[in-house]
Amino acid sequence: MAVKTLEDLLSEGVAGRRVLVRSDLNVPLDGEKITDDGRVRAALPTIKRLAEAGAKVIVAAHLGRPKGEPDAKYSLSPVAARLGELLGAEVRLAGDVVGEQAKAVAAGLADGAVALLENVRFDPRETSKSDAERAALAAELAALTGDSADASGAGGRGGAFVSDGFGVVHRKQASVYDVARALPAYAGGLVLAELEVLSKLTGDPERPYVVVLGGSKVSDKLAVIEALLPKVDKLLIGGGMAFTFLAAQGHGVGASLLEKDFVETARKLLDANGDKIVVPVDVVVADKFAADAATDTVAAGAIPEGWMGLDIGPRTTEAFAAEVSRAKTVFWNGPAGVFELAPFAAGTRGVARAIADSSAFSVVGGGDSAAAVRVLGLPDDGFSHISTGGGASLEYLEGKELPGVAVLGEEA
Repeated sequence: MAVKTLEDLLSEGVAGRRVLVRSDLNVPLDGEKITDDGRVRAALPTIKRLAEAGAKVIVAAHLGRPKGEPDAKYSLSPVAARLGELLGAEVRLAGDVVGEQAKAVAAGLADGAVALLENVRFDPRETSKSDAERAALAAELAALTGDSADASGAGGRGGAFVSDGFGVVHRKQASVYDVARALPAYAGGLVLAELEVLSKLTGDPERPYVVVLGGSKVSDKLAVIEALLPKVDKLLIGGGMAFTFLAAQGHGVGASLLEKDFVETARKLLDANGDKIVVPVDVVVADKFAADAATDTVAAGAIPEGWMGLDIGPRTTEAFAAEVSRAKTVFWNGPAGVFELAPFAAGTRGVARAIADSSAFSVVGGGDSAAAVRVLGLPDDGFSHISTGGGASLEYLEGKELPGVAVLGEEA
């Protein structure tokens, strides 16, 4: 699929033009403090290149899941401040999405300046199932780049749209999909880099190819498990989802997270792929979900009644690390345990360190895995690529079409 890229847009010339950039700035917050600015840093290169080329850059992004109306706890104000710090220039935050403040901020931009629209999900049309409602919001976003003549892109000197939020390209939303039909659209550097890396995993990866999957639910990862199993040499299962597989082996799992409706599915997967799927042989258990819980390490089949497994145990960590050390290609998505709580972080840390220490081409599949790398103090450069899009990465590996990418290949 041929798409126009940021390089194409820059070659056309952007000085004095208003360019709308959809970034993924959905960062974790503790109050108004950003606890991991990885996504802001990832968005920086495209925004910076446009600004340095003289564009008037209007950034659209979301934060969290507001219910289609303004909510102060989901304001992008902390993100605007951090983006400004990284750019070394003020990033003005519009107080609304496409209202009077957004129009005024967009109209007042100087060449090379950057503004951020307020959380686009404050407008219910962003995530609407109605094509007409999304298209209406997209038209208003496009209008921020200039008058109707400009927005048409006549002569290549009007407004333009750059899709650079890989973490949202699997969503058919107004600022991701519909706006790419309302303006001349280009793929940003981050989106292109993500697709290039992930294509290596779906093409002909160097073997052994090992996938490490964690997270809470089998149901969330079932499609990607079924898509990956024919392609991988080993699939290592950790996190809360492991207990459904342990139950499928006939083990009691105490009060651990268990999806009873998927036990039979897990059993079938194990029966058909017993040579590939590796599940925990020991687990760290606790009497409650808390940092001050009583803990113990037990065999996977010996979880006490009423206790819950919250991390893989040291023998499992060692076994996973051994598989990773032999790999030439590694994809990791989902923590091995509740890494946010110190007593249950060892498994995730051990697996992550093994990946970082390996010589494999390694991809961290965004989301909680990317957060774990930073929370646990591991070096970003220990991995070949840290994705910004957990859900988008998984859907790509499942073989699904990503609407926000597919639309970029449509004829203008």
